[in-house]
Amino acid sequence: MIQKGAEPFFLRGGSHGVLLLHGFTGSPADLLLLGQSLQRQGMTVLAPRIAGHGTTEEDLSRQTAEDFLDSARDGYALLTGCCKKVSVVGHSMGGVLAFLLAAECKVHRIVSLATPVFIAPERGADRLPPLKFCRGRYVPKHRRPMKNVPDAVNETYLTMPLVSIHELFGLMHTMTEQLGCVDRPTLILHSLGDHTADPKSAAYLAEHIATERKDVIYLKRSGHLLPLDKERDKVFALTAKFLLGKYHFHKHRNAEETKKPRESEHQSKE
Repeated sequence: MIQKGAEPFFLRGGSHGVLLLHGFTGSPADLLLLGQSLQRQGMTVLAPRIAGHGTTEEDLSRQTAEDFLDSARDGYALLTGCCKKVSVVGHSMGGVLAFLLAAECKVHRIVSLATPVFIAPERGADRLPPLKFCRGRYVPKHRRPMKNVPDAVNETYLTMPLVSIHELFGLMHTMTEQLGCVDRPTLILHSLGDHTADPKSAAYLAEHIATERKDVIYLKRSGHLLPLDKERDKVFALTAKFLLGKYHFHKHRNAEETKKPRESEHQSKE
């Protein structure tokens, strides 16, 4: 049974479809405010529920990385049936799915929100037991309550199956292998205060995707939950501006320059 408020949502707009992909142990509710903002800008929005999410931890433990990706593929297929072009916005694991989808499908634009390549050291990912020792084992999941958000946002899972974390890491590894196939315009947003997805992930993504039309913006007052946190209005505005083709890319910089936070530089040009 799907948890109340964790259902997929579809918001009818124009011919530009936007696929919103939520993060690991999250639900479409995490992206509802962003979706409503994009609909107001004239876009059609679909946020599918990724397999094993918004139900129970036990359900999640039975899903594979391929099941997660199939959920994204299904959402993309549905949007292509009613929209002339489809862009993808992914938060956290949803960003991983967005890049994988773009590597195999015709995607118009990509927005990456706190997509992990590296897990922040404080998460202790290096202590994850081998898969054979993880069956039936769960670890507590801590997430601070959020204010002024859909109710379902704060009804997240209280534990995480260790086997599912292995599936997530496998998905991330596959993404790094496929980044060279991603040649669509991409905006990468990441917070310097992200204690889940290490901020150096943003620079890695920018270095390894094939497109020259890319930019990285670092936020300073948010944590990992960019679509819900203190700077969400800025996230919404940047996402809409980019998807609508009104965003001006900065001149291409080398790898070392890409790694430097540039929030203040971007703000001066807005």
